[in-house]
Amino acid sequence: MLQAVPSTTELDELVETAERVRAGIERVISGRSELVRLTVAVLLGEGHLLLEDVPGVGKTTLAKALARSIDCTVGRIQFTPDLLPSDLTGVNIFRAQTHEFEFRPGPVFANIVIGDEINRASPKTQSALLECMQEAQATIDGVTYPLPRPFLVIATQNPIEMEGTYPLPEAQRDRFMARLTVGYPDREAELDMLDRQEVADPLTELHPATDAAHVARLIATARRLYASPAVKRYIVDLVSATRDDTGLRLGASPRAAIQLLRAAKALAAMEGRDHVLPDDVQALAEPVLAHRLLPSTESRLAGRTTVDVLRAVVARTALPPVEASTRGRRATG
Repeated sequence: MLQAVPSTTELDELVETAERVRAGIERVISGRSELVRLTVAVLLGEGHLLLEDVPGVGKTTLAKALARSIDCTVGRIQFTPDLLPSDLTGVNIFRAQTHEFEFRPGPVFANIVIGDEINRASPKTQSALLECMQEAQATIDGVTYPLPRPFLVIATQNPIEMEGTYPLPEAQRDRFMARLTVGYPDREAELDMLDRQEVADPLTELHPATDAAHVARLIATARRLYASPAVKRYIVDLVSATRDDTGLRLGASPRAAIQLLRAAKALAAMEGRDHVLPDDVQALAEPVLAHRLLPSTESRLAGRTTVDVLRAVVARTALPPVEASTRGRRATG
């Protein structure tokens, strides 16, 4: 039985809350409205976010602003080469008084986990996040502990400075719903930033716009948006095309298709729609798919990046008609 699409009241609530969260973040991060919009979409899609750019452009500030916009638990991890997996997930400590082991949870036991410079940790430590990000649980000494929901990892990495870093393995990258680049602000936004931060840090004045329980309800609302068979076929066509393209030696996984659909639903819900359009999928194809792809040797020699190849794939993949994208919505359970 198909679930009922969200009611107008539910969508209005989601749009209003998303706008409050966006407005709060944009008071801290000036001139990056599209970046903030996609960040909130990842939150409502219940995905994980990889922020990649040069130092000093606001990656960690964006992560902190999102965390402060929600009244929830926040864990902060500064990734370093000597960081151990137990530093993330937690450890069992023996208590002499009780002659029993007591579990002390690590920073991953939070609604929002901010991982700074994730590529500075060893592959062994990075792998400790795989189970957490995919299954929202952590296994320590054979005991599995559920993580709080919603659960969102926001990781940052610097793609320029490679000394002392470890590239994220494909399995790790594939667990991030989207990769976003912060970029430099334009002249007016940078002047505005100087004015705002001349005396005080705007992060200290940012108050929560919602709480974790409310976000969990909004995530459930976004999941119920209608995606027609035509839109789903379009997503599968896009993902399949990356696997067949000779310019790539690694295409997008089935997980990528699932996360592209969820992100598209979240983006459509933020627009107040109860259904997904092909435009939503197109808008998210690059941030959701590009970081999962690997270029072929021929592409690298020709100077083509995965983004170049993906844009060509999107351009040649036929869009479904709008009528087929909205036909058949169900308003009953």
